[in-house]
Amino acid sequence: MPTNFTVVPVEDTPISNPDYDEEIMKEEDKDEPYTVAGPNSEHCSNKILHLVYIVSLNYNSMLYVLNHLAAPCLYSQDEMDSTPMVSSLLNKLANYTNITQGAVEHEEAESEDGIQRTLKHGPQMGTFIGVFLPCMQNILGVILFLRLTWIVGTAGIVEALAIVFMCCSCTMLTAISMSAIATNGVVPAGGSYYMISRALGPEFGGAVGLCFYLGTTFAGSMYILGTMEIFLTYIMPNAAVFKAETGEPTGMQNNMRIYGTCCLVIMTLVVFVGVKYVNKLALVFLSCVMLSIMAIYAGVIQSAIKPPNSPVCLLGNRTLQNSRFDKCLKTELINNVTTPTQLWKLFCEGGIENATCDEYFTNNNLTEIQAVPGLLSGVISDNMWGHYGQYRAIVEKEGQSSEQASDNTNDISYYILNDITTFFTLLVGIYFPSVTGIMAGSNRSGDLRDPPLGKEFKAVYLSCVVLFGACIEGVVLRDKYGESVKGTLAVATLAWPSSWVIVIGSFFSCCGAGLQSLTGAPRILQAIARDGIMPFLQVFGHSKSNGEPTWALLLTAAICEIGILIGSLDHVAPILSMLFLMCYLFVNLACAVQTLLRTPNWRPRFKFYHWSLSFLGMSLSLSLMFVSSWYYALVAILFSGCIYKYIEYRGAEKEWGDGIRGLSLNAAQYALIKLEEAPPHTKNWRPQLLVLLKLDSDLGVKHPCLLSFTSQLKAGKGLTIVCSVLEGTYMARENIKAAMAKEKTKGFCHVVVSSNQRDGFSHLIQSAGLGGMKHNAVLMAWPANWKQAESSLSWKNFIETVRETTAAHQALLVAKNIDTFPTNQDRLAEGTIDVWWIVHDGGLLMLLPFLLRQHKVWRRCKMRIFTVAQMDDNSIQMKKDLQMFLYHLRLDAKVEVVEMHAGDISAFTYEKTLVMEQRSQMLKQMQLSKTERGREVIFLQQSILFLLLSGYYGTATPTSDRVHMTWTKEKLSSERNRHREAHMTVRDIFNMKPDQTNVRRMHTAVKLNEVVVNKSQGAQLVLLNMPGPPKNKGGDENYMEFLEVLTEGLDRVLLVRGSSREVITIYS
Repeated sequence: MPTNFTVVPVEDTPISNPDYDEEIMKEEDKDEPYTVAGPNSEHCSNKILHLVYIVSLNYNSMLYVLNHLAAPCLYSQDEMDSTPMVSSLLNKLANYTNITQGAVEHEEAESEDGIQRTLKHGPQMGTFIGVFLPCMQNILGVILFLRLTWIVGTAGIVEALAIVFMCCSCTMLTAISMSAIATNGVVPAGGSYYMISRALGPEFGGAVGLCFYLGTTFAGSMYILGTMEIFLTYIMPNAAVFKAETGEPTGMQNNMRIYGTCCLVIMTLVVFVGVKYVNKLALVFLSCVMLSIMAIYAGVIQSAIKPPNSPVCLLGNRTLQNSRFDKCLKTELINNVTTPTQLWKLFCEGGIENATCDEYFTNNNLTEIQAVPGLLSGVISDNMWGHYGQYRAIVEKEGQSSEQASDNTNDISYYILNDITTFFTLLVGIYFPSVTGIMAGSNRSGDLRDPPLGKEFKAVYLSCVVLFGACIEGVVLRDKYGESVKGTLAVATLAWPSSWVIVIGSFFSCCGAGLQSLTGAPRILQAIARDGIMPFLQVFGHSKSNGEPTWALLLTAAICEIGILIGSLDHVAPILSMLFLMCYLFVNLACAVQTLLRTPNWRPRFKFYHWSLSFLGMSLSLSLMFVSSWYYALVAILFSGCIYKYIEYRGAEKEWGDGIRGLSLNAAQYALIKLEEAPPHTKNWRPQLLVLLKLDSDLGVKHPCLLSFTSQLKAGKGLTIVCSVLEGTYMARENIKAAMAKEKTKGFCHVVVSSNQRDGFSHLIQSAGLGGMKHNAVLMAWPANWKQAESSLSWKNFIETVRETTAAHQALLVAKNIDTFPTNQDRLAEGTIDVWWIVHDGGLLMLLPFLLRQHKVWRRCKMRIFTVAQMDDNSIQMKKDLQMFLYHLRLDAKVEVVEMHAGDISAFTYEKTLVMEQRSQMLKQMQLSKTERGREVIFLQQSILFLLLSGYYGTATPTSDRVHMTWTKEKLSSERNRHREAHMTVRDIFNMKPDQTNVRRMHTAVKLNEVVVNKSQGAQLVLLNMPGPPKNKGGDENYMEFLEVLTEGLDRVLLVRGSSREVITIYS
């Protein structure tokens, strides 16, 4: 039915003031302290009535009322402590700021006059400054200005477009995956590391996070090397300490190392002072970059109208360095006198009349061409295809006439030479760092709605490839350092209005990108360290009071120095490519896994993604790794694998709800369903153990060696379920798991609380496991001291467990003297594992020693198989057949056939059987308490011993201690009658004769025990067939006696009862 609400108008009161609200609440609390019992409480009713008048409250007052008035009336105090109110949650979300670790600067904590101020909590950098600028500086940076023209000239326009398209497609697909992950919640510091670790788990996240960190650090090295290359080659070439010869990069590399180290120190100090200054400078640097890009496009337009004058001198078809001469002439006419030029003096010795010149110089003419013929010149056709060359090969112009010299020993230091051997895959590795800019702003990628900077800058690079090939001469494009145009940057020859716009812009672009790398890398390392997944990185999680990662910055500078010492941008770029491609690969994998798993938490705001695009990006990333450098790719994969295993072995356990855990759940569900479709084949059989553990009074594991033996049997890699039954408590699970970890037993722990142990073990045998992943064997310890126990429950439970495993068609392994079994730390010396194969019940008796010998504890032990033959059997033939059978089973074992004579039943066997039956019957007849039964056992043993020694059965009975009780007349009469009947029963028992079936069984057990002890007393382990219990439960105690006699005198015994299912086969 509809509910009617009445709003009562109220006058404007101070209730709209939060301070006044708080005062009212305090006064009410002072009036009457109360305990809320529910919504029917009178005090709660009064408080809820206040809500009718809260019409003019502001938002904060409403939140206060909801928290302090309504909530306590509806929920108990415990529930309020554990569950936050909706208003509190909304308040926290409203005040949330996406701030990176360490982003709070100490400049905000300390004013100009040095007085300490309150720290400001809030984002210091928005999306434009924090995301857009770092991405743009990295994308439109060193590769665009220093290497793109060289890549176009070497690979040709077609292959250069293929390189740009592949790399940009990989980045675009990764940007789509990154946008999906970044908009699926808040991404704090760490960027890609945070995305991957929370999506794929700490192992993958840590491995790829370190790759991301190293990639960002080496990116700083690359940008610093680019900065120094611009400075030493194009701005101040005279500042070089070492003079570099043409084609010999050693001198140039030494200069880069010296100046690069100095630049690294300056940049590190700037970052140490404060990231705020870095981001303020970024805007200035980016302005220079944008001006440079505009200058390039303006130069393209200008070249179509009026090409610039930038002459290039060719000797034949070879390109000359024009820094050593001013005119492209052999001789010139000065005052009607033919005078040799500076170029003549480079190739000739002596005057014109008696000159000795280079043969190639003599045979070929000089040609002067323009470095920038213009957009409409048709040079695009010459630059369409690649011109790869070997190391120190001369850069030549195709189609230009040339006459080769007969002598190839001419000096080539005056020509433009290749400083490295060029090929397609090398260019891929060098170019790829230009598209890693999306990672620079990934720490702020949670603020983005669209893929970060993909299509815009892809168009910039594609257009630049075509325009460079259409406007600039091919030999100038292949001239990496601009030596053919008087040491001018190749792309700067195209710029308008001045080449210095490009030089200055590229210089500041590289400086800004280097500072951004040195800013971002320490924060990635700090995020990894603070997660605690790698213990050796803990020290780098510390920071200054303002959050600056000082120690991480020092390590970053040290690693960056390693990249600078390499001394070549072309050698650092492929390393950088490998590390970022690893990140790209796992970002795409994370998105694909999350999409396919369809986890409830996967709800990205960015909708334009698909798992197929992620898989395509992942495949493309892996392909580019091996295309650019297969050996670097292997090193990167090996490095990530080592970090993965280290985190798995030593790292802290983290539960981040990652996709790998969900993938494992899905795979496990699929595998369990497949396992139930058909029973496993004999070749796939392995022991799936259900280990029945007993606990002591302190809930500790009673037999820890049973867990050691379990792990030693796990060579078959089967399922292990370690379980125990408790009466009334559930606190022992952690104790069992700790014991499993100590004994290195990999498996599942299951604790069942039951009214008694018998029912608990029965439930476990029936229901442990899930689907097709159920146990097929039960491992338990022999009930030691079962004869001396006050209660018969231990051996009765044991026999019932044997019966239930047989009924469930499961194998049973019973370890006797389990406390003497070796632990996982022991190493058994030379010894044997003896198998006594009496009956064949599936081959488990032969398979178990093989599995044990796979473990390092039993590895040195030899395997021996004994079988028993009767007198009428052919022992020799039995041995040959068994040896052939073992050969087909591929088991290395020594075979021995033991002949056991029938013989007469000895008096010892007869008397032992008699004592066993008399004791069993006596305990059945006596209706005594636990204490009295223990005394009666001693009494019977003394009585039987006395009778055996005297030879008299019936009259002599030793006295026993009298049981003291409080007597009444009725109790005295009944007790006399009971004792009279009991003595009649004892007299009958003493006169009884043993059952012949029991006598035969005892005879077999005694004789077999004699043979086993004779052959295997020194064995490290003896495996015996375990006979089944009798169908009549009246003979259960006799069954225990038979097993006791059978294993008497042996140290370590494993009784094996198979499930009658074949578990080993001779077929492949």
